[in-house]
Amino acid sequence: AEIHAKERRLDEASRLLRTKERDLYRLEKRVVQLEEKLRDRLSLVEDRSDLPMIYFITPTHYRPEQRAELTRLSNTLRQVPNLFWILVEDAEKRSPGVAEVLARSKLQHAHIFSLTPADKKLTDKDKNWKLPRGVEQRNAALTWIRTNLAGIQKGVIYFGDDDNSYDLRLFDEIRAVKKVGVWPVGIVGSLLVETPVIGAEGKLTGFNSIWKPERPFPIDMAAFAVNLQLILAHEDVAFTYEVPRGYQESHLLSGLGISASDLEPMADHCSKVYVWHTRTEKSKLTATEREKFKSSNLLAVERDSVGAV
Repeated sequence: AEIHAKERRLDEASRLLRTKERDLYRLEKRVVQLEEKLRDRLSLVEDRSDLPMIYFITPTHYRPEQRAELTRLSNTLRQVPNLFWILVEDAEKRSPGVAEVLARSKLQHAHIFSLTPADKKLTDKDKNWKLPRGVEQRNAALTWIRTNLAGIQKGVIYFGDDDNSYDLRLFDEIRAVKKVGVWPVGIVGSLLVETPVIGAEGKLTGFNSIWKPERPFPIDMAAFAVNLQLILAHEDVAFTYEVPRGYQESHLLSGLGISASDLEPMADHCSKVYVWHTRTEKSKLTATEREKFKSSNLLAVERDSVGAV
């Protein structure tokens, strides 16, 4: 009888242990879920009053890859202190899908829009170089800056596309710009790296660009940042369709009164690459899927994937 009693107590203890183990597993799973929710609701970094603000201007347009690219970019930007994201849609109004990405990012931001004229918009069959992209959107961002930041003393402006790849060290370089800073960009202009050329004395002597090297500033949009005060001091300077292909950067910098001698070589005298001009390949959708996307006749999970309104 004593043995049976001990066996019963052992069975009860085993059952209690299994119950406690199940409870512990559920609690551990709940802790993980709460940690994920907390990370999702808090910024990854705190802003610091001693750091100049970076105003990161991103033109964007609706396409199957847009939500994925904005999500990826937001996950980079939310790790940067004192960054203000100016996200400009090529649209007639703000879209809820883009607004959701911004809300989840917890970044300080301005969500604005400016529609590209029909005769300046690329079609699906056009090469991406046929017409300048982002002209209306970047100009809308500059207008927003001049309207809302007139009294701000410290800040740097950077034009960051939604499909580029950014090393976090780039933002330290941007923040240190006094007038106009320049640096190398990877995978652009048919080169592994397109870069300013720095001489023995650490001064800029030229550029290695092989595409239209005669441009006043043969660099990519990702290759420079401009001090906020320079933009505020030149109220009428903007991008334009009225320049040859590839001259948007040169037009802006020339309009700001910049010469090559004003450029500040950054990124360890232009020996480091912190930004790459990557491009996401267009999704190879079937004809049916592409028509479905254009018509917005999507299932709920498909709408979530592309950020459809």
